[in-house]
Amino acid sequence: MDKISHFSIKKRLFAGLILIALVFVVLFGRLFYIQVLWGQALQYKAYDQWTRELPFRADRGDITDINGVVLANSTTSYTLYARPNELKDIDYIASAIADILDMDKNKLAEKLSKKGVSEITVAKNLDKSQMLALIATDVNGLYLTANSDRYYNYGNFLTQVLGFTNSDGIGQSGVELYYNDYLKGTDGASYTQTDLIGRKLNSNVTTYVDSIKGMTTTLTIDYYMQNFAQKAVEDAQAKYKSKSASCLIMSAKTGAIKAMASAPTYDLNDIPRDDMELLLQGSRNLLVTDAYEPGSTFKILTSAIGMTENAIKNSYYCGGGSVVDGQRIKCWRSIGHGSQDFKHGIQNSCNCVFMDIALTVGKYKMYNYFDKFGLGAKTQIDITGEAKGIMLPVQSVQNVDIARIGFGQAIAVTPIQLATAVSSVINGGNLYTPYIVDKITDVKGNVAYAHNPTVKNTTVAQSVSETLKEYLYSVVSEGGGKNAYQAGYNIGGKTGTAQKYENGAIARGKYISSFIGFSDVGDDTLVCLLLVDEPQGYVYYGSIVAAPYVGEIFSSIFAYKNIKPTLTPDDIGYTEVEMPYILGMNIADAVVALKQAGLQYEIDGSEGKVTYQFPSAGQTVRSSSVVMFSTDS
Repeated sequence: MDKISHFSIKKRLFAGLILIALVFVVLFGRLFYIQVLWGQALQYKAYDQWTRELPFRADRGDITDINGVVLANSTTSYTLYARPNELKDIDYIASAIADILDMDKNKLAEKLSKKGVSEITVAKNLDKSQMLALIATDVNGLYLTANSDRYYNYGNFLTQVLGFTNSDGIGQSGVELYYNDYLKGTDGASYTQTDLIGRKLNSNVTTYVDSIKGMTTTLTIDYYMQNFAQKAVEDAQAKYKSKSASCLIMSAKTGAIKAMASAPTYDLNDIPRDDMELLLQGSRNLLVTDAYEPGSTFKILTSAIGMTENAIKNSYYCGGGSVVDGQRIKCWRSIGHGSQDFKHGIQNSCNCVFMDIALTVGKYKMYNYFDKFGLGAKTQIDITGEAKGIMLPVQSVQNVDIARIGFGQAIAVTPIQLATAVSSVINGGNLYTPYIVDKITDVKGNVAYAHNPTVKNTTVAQSVSETLKEYLYSVVSEGGGKNAYQAGYNIGGKTGTAQKYENGAIARGKYISSFIGFSDVGDDTLVCLLLVDEPQGYVYYGSIVAAPYVGEIFSSIFAYKNIKPTLTPDDIGYTEVEMPYILGMNIADAVVALKQAGLQYEIDGSEGKVTYQFPSAGQTVRSSSVVMFSTDS
């Protein structure tokens, strides 16, 4: 047999040593991984196995208005748990609990006797008196935890703005959803060491980790202005039996939202979770989520564009419509407005004037301004579900389209877009990002978030803004917006009456009646937009349906802010007349009677006798107001 060389032995020993070293490296690496890298996780798992955790849900942060009025807060309820393994006398315990909680003793005893479970939930949503009574029983094996429940102090107030939470306290809509990470807080818990079958150890001390309340969110909403807006939309919807009514009040100088109200609505403390259609419909913030043809309120923007582009003529003629691309487009006043200058064209809301302006400016420049005004794009308001409106691609726009766009047809905007764009026109040309949350503070008062007014764009020159404001003041004092007038105050604005479309065609008898108004309130300038969707009956003009409510809202705001009147009726040529009785007259006689009273009119019908008039005979109306009557054919 050959002898094994000295070199071979050394080689084998070296390989063995390498193998042993590798084994030790692997073992050391595994030990390092377990002890250092994985150690904390394993300790947590071990702790979780030998302890029983009872969670304490953190209170969500309060939501307040700009004045500190608490709109939403958290209330405390309690949940009773039992650990069957620790219960000694089931009959006695069941009897004691049943008396306190008004439960069936036998069913409760059966529940408490359940085997094979370490913990059961006995009852939820207990109040403080029940909690104290249960503690007084001093029964081992019963445990109570505190839960945080959301409560809305004013029920159906600001439903779409505030939103709501689910059963786990997580925001589902509105501010509750958008700012959930700030509002939700940090949950706490109690930890109790137990044996293998879940019984509390005699030597154990329970450890408590306190929950941390969520942050207080301060809205830009003014509680009192919100009340004025809420009352207006509820009254409007009830009076006109409309599909819905909505109102928005915002600061033209900052973009801060002062009020957002819609009707119908529901109580946030009684959410219709079993009626998904009602829940979804009532939760949508129509002022942000829905696009609509604005109608004549859009003429404010067309006016600003025309003035900026020097596209305003000395005189316009309206014969009841204009022909564009071979199509006759009607003015809202079928008998026409005759000859008029630009200012009176605004007062009369004459479609022919604004068709001319849009055609003179041209579609490409018009669209450039639309971009400056933020149309066709989201405003970036801090509310979920915002739509961006609907605009035809500029390349496909024909003359007939741009003519209609000039007076608010063939384009769809959201109410928040329109209000933001109009605000820029009257504030000197600054397009602000609208916002609804002013600041957010933690439990110690530290500011975690604060909004600073942000100018996104410049739309018009200061000179254009000042001139157009005066024209819009005259719409309320002398023109079609007279129903928004409040004696002694300067209010400007514009009416809107837009037809609705269904399946690509005009929906007969369906309109959105609107009015957008503005006025200086102290150091601020407020814009108020009110819409009534599908008012029922003969009356559907924005000047009649919506304008009076905006006037009432401003009247309430002036009183709330203690702003005294500065104008007299003589300052604006204000007079009052009595509405004549014209029922049963033929059209010619009715027109004569209205002209003698100094009133303008709109007719629904072409012949026959008058069957309806608005306002009613004997009512006091302002001179030059537009009244309405209809005939039987």
